[in-house]
Amino acid sequence: MKRQCIALLAALLAGCTGPDVQHYKSVTPALDLADYFNGTTDAWGMFQRRNGEVAKRFHVEITGVSEQDKLTLDERFRYDDGSTQQRVWHLARSADGLWRGTAADVKGEAQGEVAGNALRWQYTLLLPVDGSTYEMQFDDWMFLIDRCTMMNRASMRKFGVELGQVTLTFRRRACVP
Repeated sequence: MKRQCIALLAALLAGCTGPDVQHYKSVTPALDLADYFNGTTDAWGMFQRRNGEVAKRFHVEITGVSEQDKLTLDERFRYDDGSTQQRVWHLARSADGLWRGTAADVKGEAQGEVAGNALRWQYTLLLPVDGSTYEMQFDDWMFLIDRCTMMNRASMRKFGVELGQVTLTFRRRACVP
């Protein structure tokens, strides 16, 4: 029994680790977060439960306004069931080069780091489900593919256990690769 507990603990801890975003520092094209999201961007995505089942699909229209080291993202979600949602992010690049952000349905402050073509973005989302609100930890990884396209994969966890993943493809409007 003791060995099983140790093995379970080791597996849980291993699930919390991942690559350091600096691993991607020399990968091009380099991501300039404020430049990429300045203007209108569309995203298409899905949420998959941990068993791989697609539970929800959605489209997001994102309007970004960039001013110096600040970025506002107005995200308008339309889900496959016809429901809608809005999230407005207020982001700022700090002196250490990290990005910090807030939104009404995010607990505390989100933190992100850009290196090369990658952004690692971590936050706790207050997720409403059937009349209750759950604090879900998100670990977002975004990768710039070309100047017009970015891919995003996010792990959604509660108490360190992955409950599902969100996958998104972003495409800047009026962008020529």
